[in-house]
This record gives sequence, C-alpha cells and structure tokens, in this order.
Amino acid sequence: MDHVPTLLLATDLSASAGPATEEAFRLARRLGAGLLVLSAIDPGAMRLPNGRYRRRVDQERELREAAARPLVDRGRALGVTVSLLVWEGDPGESIVEVARAEGPEMVIVGSRARGVMGRFGIGSVSDHVVRHAPCPVLVVRSDAPLAEDPLAEDSIA
Repeated sequence: MDHVPTLLLATDLSASAGPATEEAFRLARRLGAGLLVLSAIDPGAMRLPNGRYRRRVDQERELREAAARPLVDRGRALGVTVSLLVWEGDPGESIVEVARAEGPEMVIVGSRARGVMGRFGIGSVSDHVVRHAPCPVLVVRSDAPLAEDPLAEDSIA
C-alpha cells in the first residue's frame, strides 16, 4: 500500500488566511496529498476586557466547523481529501502538537504583518511553528501574490 502524503494547513479560517489556503490546495493537488485543516481555538483570545467571553468554546467550535465545510467540498471537487481538526489551546503550541501527532510532510501557515514590527519578521504563531515543528514549515504571507500553477488546467478558486 502506497503512503499518501499529508499536508497540515493551520488556519483561523479568516479572509486573511486565503493565500495560505490557496497554496495548501495548490500543493496538495500537485503532490497528490491529503490536506489536514487545523483551526485552533484560543480561549484566552475570546475573553473580553470585562472578563466575560464573546461566546462559549462550543459555539466557536461550531462556527469553525461551519466555516471549514466549504474547504471539504472544494477538496472533493479537486480530488483532494480534506480532513478537519478543531483544537483548543494556544495556536502555536497546538499546531506543533498536531504536527508531532499526525506526522505531516509539511505545515502550511499564514502570517500577517502587524504594525511596524510586523514588517521585520513573521507573526508570533508562525514564528513558534517554524522554530518547533518536527517537519518543514511553509509560511505564506497574507499580502503575498498567489503562485500560478503551470500544471493546473483550471483555477482552484
């Protein structure tokens, strides 16, 4: 039985994660790889200044699962097997933990420049993943132009 490679796409499922998602689908299609989509819920980031929470973790999980359904459908249309994992915890640590447990060939993560300091490096989550992941990590900037795939017969958008 042949080994099917797996790529791990770590995403918050926001619009700014689009370039990393596009690159993950492009690579998965080109390599014949499965795509494991990980979205980590950071309960601490959901806390409001008054100590209350924006919503419960189970509500956030439902929102993430609903937001990821189109990715599964898109994968099906492209012939890419897509699996979803919604994790609870610090995003950087969660991505590294899942990479250790699942053994993907590569982690794909987005990075957004944040303010003046953001122009001099990558974000804290992607930086943590680059330093600690047990496999290669591809960091895709949210403002980076999308690569054209010369092998693609049609757009994957």
